[in-house]
Parts: sequence; C-alpha cells; structure tokens
Amino acid sequence: MVIDISTMLIKEIITIVTGATSGIGRAYAEELAKRGLDVVLISRSEEKLHGVAKEIESRFRCQTRMIQADFTEGHSIYSAIKQQLEGLEIGILVNNVGMNYTGILANFLDVPDPDQRITQVINCNILSVTQMSRLILPCMVERGKGLIINISSEAASQPQPMLSIYSATKVFVTYFSRCLNAEYRSRGIIVQCVAPFVVSTNMTHNVPVNPLVKSPASFARDALNTVGYSTYTSGCLTHALQHIALSIIFPDWLRLSSFCVQRMAKFANKIEPEITKRINNKQD
Repeated sequence: MVIDISTMLIKEIITIVTGATSGIGRAYAEELAKRGLDVVLISRSEEKLHGVAKEIESRFRCQTRMIQADFTEGHSIYSAIKQQLEGLEIGILVNNVGMNYTGILANFLDVPDPDQRITQVINCNILSVTQMSRLILPCMVERGKGLIINISSEAASQPQPMLSIYSATKVFVTYFSRCLNAEYRSRGIIVQCVAPFVVSTNMTHNVPVNPLVKSPASFARDALNTVGYSTYTSGCLTHALQHIALSIIFPDWLRLSSFCVQRMAKFANKIEPEITKRINNKQD
C-alpha cells in the first residue's frame, strides 16, 4: 500500500531535503516531487542545486527552491537558512545530509586531516539534524501536523570499529529521532528514523546495485512507503533482513574483538586499491 503523504499533512505543503543533490537525498527529493510536493533543496554546491532543481521541475511539474549551505561549517549557517525559509509552510523535513571521515575503513588516529575532518563530520551528521529540527519543528507544532525523516545508518545499530566517528554520530541521529518522536507524536508530529544498509551512492563509492544493495531511487520509494507504519525502520525489506542476519552472526562481543578488527583492517587494505581506482575513474 502506497501512502499519500500529502493527505497526512496539509494541502500545498512544502518539503525540505538536506544533502539533496545526490544519493539518497536526491532520491527522496525526486520521490516526494513525484508524489505532488514542492521541494526546497539544500546542499553546498550551487551548480549542482541548479541542475537538480531544473530536472525535478521538468520531470515532475512541481516548484523547487534552492538554498546553498555547507553543513560542515557549523552553527553560523542556520540563521541564513532560517531567513530563506520564512513564510513557507513546511510540512516535511528530510534530514539526509551526512558524511564519513574517510574513503574506507580506518582507525580513529588514521583519520585524514583530523583537526578539520572530525569537526566537519560532527557538524554535518549531528548538528545539522538538531538545528534543522529546531528551525522547522515549531511551525509543525503550531499547525499540529508534520513529518520529520532523519537518515541514520545500519552502522548505528551496533558499535562499528574502524567507523568509530561515523557510527557514533549515527547513533546520535537514531536516539535523537526516537526521543523526539516520543515527545511530539501527541502533537501530531511524526519523527521517523531510517537506518539503511548499503545503498549505491557516492559515500559507498557507487557500489553496483544487486539483491542486497539498493539504488537510491528504489530505496527512497520503499522507505517513504513505511511512513505511517514505522517510526524506526531499515527502509526496505532486504535491508531489514540483513540487519537481523548480521545481528545474529556478528554480535557485539565478536564485532569488537581484536580478531574481528584485524580482519576488517586486512579487508580495508585489500579493497583500498579498488576504491582508489574507482574514485580516480570518476574524477576523470
């Protein structure tokens, strides 16, 4: 059953998607536009914003707005975002923007350019979710309707060595989302946490789609169909089954063991040349 999200909220609602120019964020923006909603696209690249906005308007006959913002910069960007959103009836917020601190698995002390990178990851993965929710939630509460979708990760389901910062920031997204939903569901607000497994995006180096790896478009479609049924979801059936299987096969004690971490390090060294080659080919 496909839920008509617009009937849950108000007529002529507007949806905001952060990190909207590629991957899961772009797929959410396109799927919501396909379902008849106008979209505010927020991302750091103005050039990409114009390209995606033009394509969405052409394909789905909806209106788009663009806000250029780099979520790695921290608190300073949110006053400008607030000004550009004034007067808009925001019914849906998709907090999608996120980043990892390295191209492959790595120990904490091996984070490249740690002085800058660690802060950027925290700003992008944690601060963005809390500050965007703070900006949008008051008008939803006043109206008594609203939907916030926060994109977490399977990496938040259990501790993930060699993804320590990313895993920890996504745990924050999961807990924050579930707490926020408990606090505001009685006021007509749905806060859904989506924790996908592997989706073929830039962050996963565009790993080929297969029965276990979803395309962004397929994932966004399936995940949006869970709204109204679940407030904490893997987003699709195949990812939910992988979550259950890994929880059984790799319990915490095994995942955190020296043996497992050493095997992960060997795996990272093995795939690094392939990842580097894939990145270079994309740049070319």
